Amino acid sequence: MFTGIIEEIGTIQNVAEKGDIHQYRIQATAEFMKGVELGDSISVSGICLTAYNIQNDSFQVDVSVETQKCTSFGQPIRNNQVNLERAVTPSTRLGGHLVSGHVDGLGTLVQRKDSYNETILWISSPTELVKYIAVKGSITINGVSLTVNQTKEDQHCVTIIPHTLKNTTLNAIQVQDLVNIEVDLIARYLEKLSETTSRT
Repeated sequence: MFTGIIEEIGTIQNVAEKGDIHQYRIQATAEFMKGVELGDSISVSGICLTAYNIQNDSFQVDVSVETQKCTSFGQPIRNNQVNLERAVTPSTRLGGHLVSGHVDGLGTLVQRKDSYNETILWISSPTELVKYIAVKGSITINGVSLTVNQTKEDQHCVTIIPHTLKNTTLNAIQVQDLVNIEVDLIARYLEKLSETTSRT
């Protein structure tokens, strides 16, 4: 599990193909790599991936064909930069919301408005996810925990504060870029509970 609070921006150093698998070598700081061990889960732009070939300033992950199809890793990654977050521990402060790292779908940035103290993003989501996206609810965009401010048909709006913009890859996304979306887990559980209750 993750919180959606990005720890740092990593850089893709190399991509190698091994059959249908794409192997990514991702550079991170020595501080981030402290305590990272073989098999640890790391959120890479919202995708839960398993780290191996650990080095002092980098790690490697495998991206399957299915992950390539369902996430932004199937497209060129802008500036080769990715958002990084290590999995939570019992002592981690939950500053964002519960994030699984299982991307629900790809959204498209349809509008970006920058001002002095905020950046407003309008994102179009797959139709099947719209019912889970509510005003004041939580949503994860490229691994970043955000609050939905407005909704309109299949679109929703989020506001990015300067600190988040500076410290995540959201600073570089442009209109028509694809983004990884994970809806709030609680919304899915509530739907399942409602379905179960209606059958009893």
